[in-house]
Amino acid sequence: MLYFVPTPIGNLEDISLRALSILRSCEIVVCEDTRVSKSLVRLLNERFDAHINIQNFIPLHTHNESEFFANLTREFFDKNIAYMSDAGMPGISDPGVSLIRYAQNHNIGYEVLSGANAALLSVVASGLCEKEFVFLGFLPNTGKERTQAIQNALNLAYPCVIYESPKRILSLVNDIAKLEPEREIFAIKEATKKFETKFKSSAIKMSEILERSNLNGEWCVVVSQSDNPSFETISISDINALDIAPKAKAKLLSKITGQEVKKIYNELTK
Repeated sequence: MLYFVPTPIGNLEDISLRALSILRSCEIVVCEDTRVSKSLVRLLNERFDAHINIQNFIPLHTHNESEFFANLTREFFDKNIAYMSDAGMPGISDPGVSLIRYAQNHNIGYEVLSGANAALLSVVASGLCEKEFVFLGFLPNTGKERTQAIQNALNLAYPCVIYESPKRILSLVNDIAKLEPEREIFAIKEATKKFETKFKSSAIKMSEILERSNLNGEWCVVVSQSDNPSFETISISDINALDIAPKAKAKLLSKITGQEVKKIYNELTK
């Protein structure tokens, strides 16, 4: 069996009894970072006398995915295998999802264990969500894509969850404050660890608070939903019905279809 095993996001005691039992039965660990996973297994053995005796740790990350899957054989899965991300639920903002898809496409049995997850923890702690929310994970780091991603987050009809690094947490809050200074934000750093810290305020006040704070640690941010969400969307037929120049129409169609403007323009002017 292939097991996807959630790991603690900070507090080692968040490991489940089932996870310990599964890890004891596994011969191989596929993991995001072999150093992190080896260290975790060592700590689990020291703290809980877990008797985990895994010797084979195999890396799977964005830089070696193609090579990893090219070398896989069906016989590889004849043993019990655990996949572990560096922290939290496998498959969320890590390479685990590619292994799940591989298992699905090749009829390989797999199980996902329940366990620690920073996004859900933050959603509950924020008090901003009653039911629906949107998980955005890590936004693009820089440039136009990041600016657009932040604007899109502010346009959502539901609260959204964003993962952020200590290097960019202040710039994220500052960017939100410039666009909507009164937008309510919840932020938590070092969740479940000794120095876990929570912040909840308007974006403009949060910016001032973080300017004076120690930003070290991993962050999770929950942004409240838009007060004026737009549920209307424009369709291809809506654009085609517009009485505008073909060049302008081609640009609009390109925005929502992803096709080249020139190709669309040529079709419109046939």
